[in-house]
Amino acid sequence: MLEVWEEAVRSIEPHVKPAQRDLWIRPIVCVAIGDGRIRLRAPNRHHKEWFEDNYLPSILRDLQARTRQSFAVDFELAEEEPSLGGAAGLGVRPPISSLQRAPTPPPDLSPRFTFDRFVVGPTNQFAHAAARMAADSPASRWNPLVICGGVGLGKTHLLHAIGHEIHAQHPDWVVTFVTCERFVNDLIGSIHQRRPGAGNPMEAFRERYRERPDVLLIDDVQFLSHKDSSQDEFFHTFNALHDAHKQIVLTSDRLPQEIPGLTDRLKSRFTWGLIAEVDPPDLETRVAILKRKAEAEQVLLPDDVALYLGAHVKTNVRELEGALLKVAARASFASLPITIDIARDALQKMLSSSPTGLTIETVQREVAAYFDVKLIDLKGPKRHRAIAHPRAVAMFLARKLTAMSYPEIGSRFGGKDHSTVISAVRKIDRLCTEDPAVRSVVSAIENHLRQP
Repeated sequence: MLEVWEEAVRSIEPHVKPAQRDLWIRPIVCVAIGDGRIRLRAPNRHHKEWFEDNYLPSILRDLQARTRQSFAVDFELAEEEPSLGGAAGLGVRPPISSLQRAPTPPPDLSPRFTFDRFVVGPTNQFAHAAARMAADSPASRWNPLVICGGVGLGKTHLLHAIGHEIHAQHPDWVVTFVTCERFVNDLIGSIHQRRPGAGNPMEAFRERYRERPDVLLIDDVQFLSHKDSSQDEFFHTFNALHDAHKQIVLTSDRLPQEIPGLTDRLKSRFTWGLIAEVDPPDLETRVAILKRKAEAEQVLLPDDVALYLGAHVKTNVRELEGALLKVAARASFASLPITIDIARDALQKMLSSSPTGLTIETVQREVAAYFDVKLIDLKGPKRHRAIAHPRAVAMFLARKLTAMSYPEIGSRFGGKDHSTVISAVRKIDRLCTEDPAVRSVVSAIENHLRQP
């Protein structure tokens, strides 16, 4: 029967990304199966709940088809044992005794950014789950954790939430949170403060970042781009922490491989653990975020206004929350309840910032005409470069000029997956930075589209 269970598990693995398979499915152990019951062992409560919600129903359906019987499932939670072995050669470092080091003050984290206040949706679900795993079992397996995504999508929120959770579970651990810019500025300051006969400021810098932290949280690591000395220091800092089995969590506005001017050895180390991407929220998640924000700000937000804001402000969570506060302020100044008319008036300038009446069909026709390709090919499945490159440019401009979501753009290009659109947008964005010819072409098409 154990073999039948393993076959049922393997049946869903082709439909699951390798990173998610290794993170959520492989650690689940079938302890016993028989007499209509299955006993499973999960690493912790959060792992159990994620497996139950996302994978167990499919496995049970396959198991029932194989055995012609249904099963009830019992879980037991395994204690996380400190170990220097494991697939990644990492273990959970036991808490340091208060006799060894005085208790640290609360970490420098925003009280607003906790897991309880993070709104989970389809586009950030995996990143949220990975963050919870890193917080529940620091350095046990996925180290480093790199959270990637555009501006205002919740990367920093998750970073702070990890720090809060670890600090709550291990109050004597040192949780160090800094922006990458602060790391670089601290390094520059330490170098400039070197004076003969004085203490070595670099020793203090390295003690702060290499020796003292149990957890290092670095926001916006793309700031290391083209900074050779800072990259060298960060490389040795990373190695020191990783070798000591300390948790490292980084955020970036792009994938490590796409950060320009980043050394290959740092790119390699950033991919040692787990990379979790955060995409723009879908409509339902945007509305949920608005309702959560309105509740926190004690703003009475009608459902129709929340839907209106969610449908018109699609770029990122930060702009979405800013739109809500702007509407609330306008209603408060007029001593009126919030209505769609007030929301429309308050957001008039924001909504008119994109080209009036510009649709994705207009973008597709303009790009097809510029590159002299058929519109049907641009939206079709052909992959050769003569079509693929114009298609990527059209996706990039559609994302930039229409504020449509990645899934919405993908649906207008023959049902492409949102990940395909994300890849195309990032590729053209990178080429615009690196290749003047591509930048000139994209600018010419954009300028023509913006003309009245």
